[in-house]
Amino acid sequence: MAQQPEMTRRSYPAGVPCWVDTQQPDVEAAMRFYGGVLGWEFEETPSAGGTHRYVIATLNGQEAAAITGPGTGVAAWNTYVSVDEAEAAVRHLLSAGATVKSAPADTGPAGVQAVLADPEGVEFRIWQARERLGAQAVNRPGGWNFSDLHTADTEAAIAFYTKAFDWQFDHLDYGIMIRRPGYGDHLEATVDPNIRARQAGDLAPRGFEDAVAWIASTMPGELPQWHVTFTVADRDRAVEDAVRLGAAVLGQDDTEWTRTALIRDPGGAVFTASQFTPPTG
Repeated sequence: MAQQPEMTRRSYPAGVPCWVDTQQPDVEAAMRFYGGVLGWEFEETPSAGGTHRYVIATLNGQEAAAITGPGTGVAAWNTYVSVDEAEAAVRHLLSAGATVKSAPADTGPAGVQAVLADPEGVEFRIWQARERLGAQAVNRPGGWNFSDLHTADTEAAIAFYTKAFDWQFDHLDYGIMIRRPGYGDHLEATVDPNIRARQAGDLAPRGFEDAVAWIASTMPGELPQWHVTFTVADRDRAVEDAVRLGAAVLGQDDTEWTRTALIRDPGGAVFTASQFTPPTG
């Protein structure tokens, strides 16, 4: 039987957030939790040795995120930004004001990663892709929706990330949108040929096809961070499942476009579950 042509895989140009993972104290417990809340299945990857694990979460066979551990620090979600070459990217980021927390590490066929922090101390990671191009299951129930930067100094953050990744920042009525110019062209040419037609009209802001993230001020008591949001089909059901599986719900919010819940998983990592509820009529 002739093989069907392989579906075009989602790829990420340099400067576009491409992947998320969470380091957890108990990988098995985290797998049970996220499998129950987001419907993930899991694939073990070869480990560099010892007891450290890196487990890929999938939705219908497509890579969604990863769980790693066991970790000894506070559990958290990490956001990765795509780069063409990790060593060169680190040198550039250092010149822009970043600090290196973990030098580029070759992970074999998957790619190369490094851990850095921006001048405010917010950790982010970079990813030079080889076989693992980045998240494939995105913007659908159970998939990564986006990451946003929560900062105590918006202007300083904008100055750094403009130099770091050539990002542009649009101040809208409801938030600050981060754009990587040219990303919409890439999507249109690869996995989303109808992106501009779908976003035409007055509902999507100008330049939304290039949107890669958002930036917001930290809430009282919140540490600056890169925060991760996952799409869910039903916010209330996700909340029920999360509580049943040992999570704490830190808040809920309803807007014209979304119904969200801020959730702390049993390991301590915080994320947002977001149900898309566009206006009707």
